Amino acid sequence: MGNQISIVQAIQLMLAPGIMISACGLLILGMNNKYSLVVNRIRLLNEEKRRLILKAGEREFTYEENIRLHSLARQLSALGFRVRLVRNSVVANTIAVGFFVLTSLFIGLEYLLANQNLNYVVTFLFLAGMLNVLAGVVYSAYESIKGYEIILFEVKTDE
Repeated sequence: MGNQISIVQAIQLMLAPGIMISACGLLILGMNNKYSLVVNRIRLLNEEKRRLILKAGEREFTYEENIRLHSLARQLSALGFRVRLVRNSVVANTIAVGFFVLTSLFIGLEYLLANQNLNYVVTFLFLAGMLNVLAGVVYSAYESIKGYEIILFEVKTDE
């Protein structure tokens, strides 16, 4: 790179990771929304569980109450797993943003240090960012599958 490119070309190269930063921002925004929904669902189910336990008081639970408590416990466990997947997706995409920012900075640094060849560093940083995006997408997809399974379980329990 160095002397062989103009400042305009360097800026264009620095903007390429910027597109990935925007893409990751959208993924993070969507996952944060999903995180809020899952956390809200956990809170609602915990509240229902507390109300059910308080309502029963000292008496034995009815068959239906036992079924519901079992369903709540199973859903809460699955939702806890889901919220960890969402967290992992957000963390992976946030780390990717960091790698893409570093990629842009090293492209600029390579331009400033005209005689230094930082292509390997730039390539490594960009690929590390892309691997984190891939990890975030995998976590997100797995979380969606788990969400579907929870809904199927809840529908089956209420039949």
